[in-house]
Amino acid sequence: MDPKFADAQKALSEGRKLDAVELLKTYLQAKAGAAQVHAVLLNLLLELGQHDEGALWSERAVRAAPKDYALLNLHGAFLRLAGRYREALQTFDRAIKFRPGEIAARANKGHVYNDLKDGKAAEQIFATLVRQHPRIGELQRALGVALQTQGKNGEAERRFRSALALNPRDIDAWLDLSAALAEQSDMPAALAALDEGLARIPGQVRLLKAKAVLLRHAGREGEGASLLRTIMSSREDIAWVHHELARCIANEEPRMSIRHHRRAIDLAPSNIEYRLFFADHVLRHLANCEAADIDDAYRLLTACPPPQKDNAIGTKVWTQWLTRCGDFDRSREIGSLRDLGRLWVADNMHSALLDQFSRVESRSDRLELIHQHLSWGDGAIQRAKRNAVVHPAEPRSSAKLRIGFMSSDLRQHVVSYFAWPLFEHYDRSRFELYAYSFYRGDKDALQRRISGTIDTFRWEPSLDARSAAQLIADDQLDILFELGGSTYMNKLEVMAWKPAPICASWLGYPHSAGLTTIDYLMVDPFLASPDPALMVEKPLMMPRSWIAMSELAFPERLSITPELPARRNGFISFGTANSSYKYNPTMLRTWARAMARTPGSRFIFVRPECGSAAFRRNIAARFQAEGIAEDRLEFRAVSRAHMEHYNDIDIALDTFPQTGGTTTCEALWMGVPTVTLVGEALFERLSYSILNNAGLGDLCAATPEQFVDIAAALAADTERLQALRIGLRERIRAGPLGQTRQFAEDFYDLITRTVTDGHSASGGG
Repeated sequence: MDPKFADAQKALSEGRKLDAVELLKTYLQAKAGAAQVHAVLLNLLLELGQHDEGALWSERAVRAAPKDYALLNLHGAFLRLAGRYREALQTFDRAIKFRPGEIAARANKGHVYNDLKDGKAAEQIFATLVRQHPRIGELQRALGVALQTQGKNGEAERRFRSALALNPRDIDAWLDLSAALAEQSDMPAALAALDEGLARIPGQVRLLKAKAVLLRHAGREGEGASLLRTIMSSREDIAWVHHELARCIANEEPRMSIRHHRRAIDLAPSNIEYRLFFADHVLRHLANCEAADIDDAYRLLTACPPPQKDNAIGTKVWTQWLTRCGDFDRSREIGSLRDLGRLWVADNMHSALLDQFSRVESRSDRLELIHQHLSWGDGAIQRAKRNAVVHPAEPRSSAKLRIGFMSSDLRQHVVSYFAWPLFEHYDRSRFELYAYSFYRGDKDALQRRISGTIDTFRWEPSLDARSAAQLIADDQLDILFELGGSTYMNKLEVMAWKPAPICASWLGYPHSAGLTTIDYLMVDPFLASPDPALMVEKPLMMPRSWIAMSELAFPERLSITPELPARRNGFISFGTANSSYKYNPTMLRTWARAMARTPGSRFIFVRPECGSAAFRRNIAARFQAEGIAEDRLEFRAVSRAHMEHYNDIDIALDTFPQTGGTTTCEALWMGVPTVTLVGEALFERLSYSILNNAGLGDLCAATPEQFVDIAAALAADTERLQALRIGLRERIRAGPLGQTRQFAEDFYDLITRTVTDGHSASGGG
């Protein structure tokens, strides 16, 4: 026997697997070696998770023994683990050719099809194998996976249960069963399956982790946090526990969540997923973050290699962070508007599309966004069809029109501030108002106020989307408005079930949602796109304004310093409080050129990101490229109490192509006029509507050059600026934006006509 091979055998018998691997490699490099020696090495590499090495050595083994079934099967397994799926399929076919009756290579080929989400091809293989070998639980489970991939969740559930009957300690089968039940919108049963698995295998880590994740997805973050803290009480150094706990408590304890995110990263510094979710948390909770958090998230993220082009979560978080920190060149390198949007839609990430708006440069970009939203909508509708909502058989007897509003922001949130006039001014003899919220935080004073004002407020934090759709369908509405789009904790996908005869969108998302089950999008003559191809829904046209400014967000107590800042300072101060996800190089260049046309002017940024050194550095570089020195820029790191800072701003410059909405209203309320650029799509026309309804249509530009001209001319007219400073608020009160009762009357007249026409068209009463 060769001494090197003898040494390898000895190392293996002593449990020194890594030493055995190196000795076997040395042996095989010196001579061809028998197939059995290759097999020993490959099985060791598989056990040790050295997949790249395994792919290299298995290829060498197959060259030496091209007809060896076991080596071909191992080579195919390594190719599969390396993501080289097509090569793996070809390799398994070669193995099957030599031994068509053997299970291993046929099953592995089926596993590759499952990896590729080709459920039909996988089902064909595993259905045959299960008929031939019904007592092998792994084959039952794999068939279940193939069925689940095709949306056949009921059949998949039966196969997973068959697998567990054969092997009750099959962890993967418990996980798959739970996932199939969750796909059927049966969260209680999905959790019960995990509990049963834990009863069979107490303390099993993967099952505990799955339970914590499922509790979070079910809106039961408190229970998830309790479970994770129980685990942590005996083991504080488990990275995934800190990671999951951080996600469970993100809304209730954002600062503590940051501590657990940091601890997870400390324990597992090479885990890129933990860095991504820490960065994502900071983005979601900027108001609760410190400057150090923002810079740390940016640093930790950019210290990693850029994400692969097919990594949906990675590309989303990277592009969001780079854009928000003004690192536009690197952001564009991650992917194009087309490629990223289609990737995110394929991964059901509708909310990521909002970050695409700032990248729009042409009509083809706008049409691409419509395509992406429609693609997401088609997928959501197909998923909804698998678990249909049952509508009540009998119509209700009430003669009142029943109107529903669905949003998880019916609380202390800007959505409620704009919706409040509709709740405050409705005729209870003609209308019934229902509200639906899935917010998972505590009930606040405004939620209680809305609940006490309207007829019915259904607050259901733990409902899944299908159950929420059924709840709404059971209420037999005449029309349902979704107000939140895909913002955090909203359930836009509920609209895929069309839980009311007429469905509409308003307020929360500045674009067509993409669901053809939504009939209308509420707009006004200024907001509506002049290009019909840029809206999926029919326009529900308000006669004056699509919003009104209630006293909840725009109270008189927000005091205005009467004297114009320019007269106090001796120079014009431009400024913005708009979110930096709307920023782009063209917009910053245009702002800088407006400053260049206004000698001595300053620019004030009022944003939480202003505490970040990376943000300040990248933004200043853009202005310096246009000849604006950094000392003319002022960065104020402000999160919530930003309104008072308008007292130091003479003119607000709007973001584009996505314009301000709430921020434009806020600036006007504080006596600060806004210059905007008008585009074709709805998200490019929000300020256009607001300014025209405030009598300031002359501040709306058609081109970046005109934007600069308008800003420079306005800056030179300090008499007008002073008059607006002290007179804008009264002008708003007297116009469509301030007439909240008239706004409500317009809305309810429009809804009455819409519902009546809809019933007439369908033959209803």
